[in-house]
Amino acid sequence: MDGAQRRRLAETALCVVAVVIVCLSLSTWQPFRLAEARVFDFLATLSPPSMQDMADGNGGIVVVAIDEPSFAEIGLQWPWPRNLHAELIAALRKAGVKAVGLDLVFAEPSSPVADQALAAALGPDVVLAADESLIETPHMSQLIRTEPLPEFVAAGARVGLASVSLDADNVLRRMPAAPDTFAAELLKAAGETEAGDRTGAAAGGRLIAPMGPARTYPTISYYQALDPEAFLPPGILNGKIAVVGRSLQMAIPAETGGADSFATAFTASTGMLVPGVEVQATIADNLRHGLFSAWAGLPSLGLAVAAAALLAGATALRPAGLWTLLAGLGLVALVLVVSAASFFVLRVFLPPIAPSLAVAFVLAPLAARDITEERAMRREVTRAFGHYLAPALVERLARDPSALKLGGERRELTILFSDIRNFTTLAESMKDEPERLTHLINRLLTPLSQAVLDRGGTIDKFIGDCIMAFWNAPLDDADHAVHAVEAGLAMLAAVEILNDELRAELGEAAPKLTVGVGINTGTCVVGNMGSATRFDYSVLGDAVNYASRLESASKECRVPLLLGAATAEKIEGRLAPLLVARISVKGRSGVSPVYTVVSSEPLQPATRERFDAAVEGLLHGAEPVTASFEEPALGQLYATIAAREAHKHPSPNRGTAEARAEIG
Repeated sequence: MDGAQRRRLAETALCVVAVVIVCLSLSTWQPFRLAEARVFDFLATLSPPSMQDMADGNGGIVVVAIDEPSFAEIGLQWPWPRNLHAELIAALRKAGVKAVGLDLVFAEPSSPVADQALAAALGPDVVLAADESLIETPHMSQLIRTEPLPEFVAAGARVGLASVSLDADNVLRRMPAAPDTFAAELLKAAGETEAGDRTGAAAGGRLIAPMGPARTYPTISYYQALDPEAFLPPGILNGKIAVVGRSLQMAIPAETGGADSFATAFTASTGMLVPGVEVQATIADNLRHGLFSAWAGLPSLGLAVAAAALLAGATALRPAGLWTLLAGLGLVALVLVVSAASFFVLRVFLPPIAPSLAVAFVLAPLAARDITEERAMRREVTRAFGHYLAPALVERLARDPSALKLGGERRELTILFSDIRNFTTLAESMKDEPERLTHLINRLLTPLSQAVLDRGGTIDKFIGDCIMAFWNAPLDDADHAVHAVEAGLAMLAAVEILNDELRAELGEAAPKLTVGVGINTGTCVVGNMGSATRFDYSVLGDAVNYASRLESASKECRVPLLLGAATAEKIEGRLAPLLVARISVKGRSGVSPVYTVVSSEPLQPATRERFDAAVEGLLHGAEPVTASFEEPALGQLYATIAAREAHKHPSPNRGTAEARAEIG
């Protein structure tokens, strides 16, 4: 593992630890807990318990509703006389109910006759409601418990605390914590002592499994329960547990509120409150069937958060990309699946928000780090290659760095060498003015470099007064040979322009600058060359050496631009390569033809063939042709080649012909 990998691992580990601490701290913050509770509401409403399963054969709970039809049929104002409740208890017993729960608090005496009638009807199968209220003042907090009248308790009735605790958002989600809750006492009254004893206090604070919105439970009106034989099907109440309380048929909107009505998990979707009598029935069924869930403790949540953060950290060990986003979404989906499985299978609510945030909090900063580093790398690529590549190519590399293959690859390139002629003499003449020499060289190298960049070339290096460039790397260039030759012609033109400027500035004392250009095409290795700590993007291969030899040979051949045979073959049809000489190069066996180009304009094939044939004659010792070439550039080039060959192979008969050729 190298230093960069160790640094990346250390940063990831530090991020994971910090995220775990932050997420666990958030999970203790009340607004965050309320957000998690909303997730519980959603899960709890996805698959509520079936009322058929809750019926448990002939058992189950039925709600006796003090509702609008009952007020209409009975015709009395609330509160109704207690002897009426006594009649209800008697009628329900006769109908076969196992227990009756009156979700009504009889704390104050009414008429003696009515109270005596109710007391006579009470027994151990009847549960009366008690209530607790917390009175808080600036100086004290007082818990007040309101109990039924003593004579009702003395008559054998059970008493259960009907109060419930709401979460901070006023939603009922938790089982009451008292040992003598109304629901637990109701189960005892029904003979289900095991359920009541085992779960009454132990279930305190657990999460209620809601049965559904208002009126989910089987409900009959109070007036119907007073005379079941007249209003209800036979046996409908047999073996049931009856819970009596106010339950209006017109559900109460959550925003208006109402007495003894509560927001539950279903309120968010329905917007309606659930009557307290149905809440008591729900709590009783949660006790009977063990439906309630536990909220995962801090150790379990911490384990989930740590696991999510570690998985995200493992994902972030690789450089960020689109796959990182997909992996992050996959991890969040996994967290949701685990949370749902824990809730529905284990009855443990493992909030998914903190683990999901752990995934996001780990991936986001690490991905931001990678994006920042990538942008920095792109800026570095842009800065580095901006000295060597055309701006358009640099922009392409910055958008798609994959186009730049580092480390070396084989590919066909066209290589160009350009060197200033007689630079040693020029430097000697300016030995006392190094600043002037530097300025002059920069003035020359600037347009020569621009000629390369304008045609998509890559400047490999500056070697004193020499420029080395190549085409077809790092980006593909199908016409690399043509572009290289065009760059060579542009270099020659740029030198002439600079000479004109110098003459205009310095007069006859201005130095006359000339350059030689050698171009060759061949297969090379291109990539990062150098040591492990310092390297350059460069090329190696025999084709490079040959291009350098061509640049040197251009002086001997008396042409400023010299092309290898491979380059000449590549530009056929686009430019007009003309035969110049056949040369032998150090390190190579035999001789090779070399070519030049005098213009970017194509020539007629017949003209080129005639010129090459004439040059072949010169190379084989023939006398110069007397026929002139219509193109002045061809005539001048032919005269130059003829003069060169005459100098190499003197002949008494060549002087006149040479003169004629120069004139032609």
